[in-house]
Amino acid sequence: MTTNAFIGLGSNLENPTGQLARAVTALATLPSTVLVAQSPFYASRPVGPQDQPDFVNGAVWLRTELAPHALLDQLQAIELQHGRQRLRHWGPRTLDLDLLVYGDHSLDDDRLTVPHRELPNRDFVLQPLLDLDPALTLPDGRSVADLRAACPDNGLRKLPPIPREPFPPS
Repeated sequence: MTTNAFIGLGSNLENPTGQLARAVTALATLPSTVLVAQSPFYASRPVGPQDQPDFVNGAVWLRTELAPHALLDQLQAIELQHGRQRLRHWGPRTLDLDLLVYGDHSLDDDRLTVPHRELPNRDFVLQPLLDLDPALTLPDGRSVADLRAACPDNGLRKLPPIPREPFPPS
C-alpha cells in the first residue's frame, strides 16, 4: 500500500542548503518511494542551545510503500552518509531528517513518534508542510494551517531557490 509521508529536513553545519539539496536527491532515490514535491528552504534561529548557527529547514512529500520504521531506517542511513553525529540534544548537525507525518497513522514507540511530537511548536516545520499541501491535516483532525497560525515565531526567513542536483540515472 502506498502512503503519503512528509519528511522534515534541517541542517546548520557544512553548507546547510547544499546538505538539504543533496538530501532531497537521496530521498528521491529511496526504494519503493516517489518524491511528490519539495518545499522552499527557510532559515531560522536554533531551537534549544543558541550557541550555534541558524538552521536551514524544508520538507518533502513522498509517496512510499515503505513501512514507517523501514522509512525511518532509510532516513537515518542518509543522515549518516551526510556525517550526522548525535553529540548534543538540539545541537548543531549536518543533517536532520524527521518523519513528520505518515498518512493517517499515529505511532508512539521507543524509536518513532508520528506525527512528530514537536510539530505544533515549530514554524520551520509547519510552513514547509503548508507549502507542500495547504489542506494537510494530522490524524487527530488538526489542520496544519491552524497549527501554523498559533505557532510561536522563530524568526523564519524564506530563502531563494537553489538548483537541485540532478537525479542519478535509473
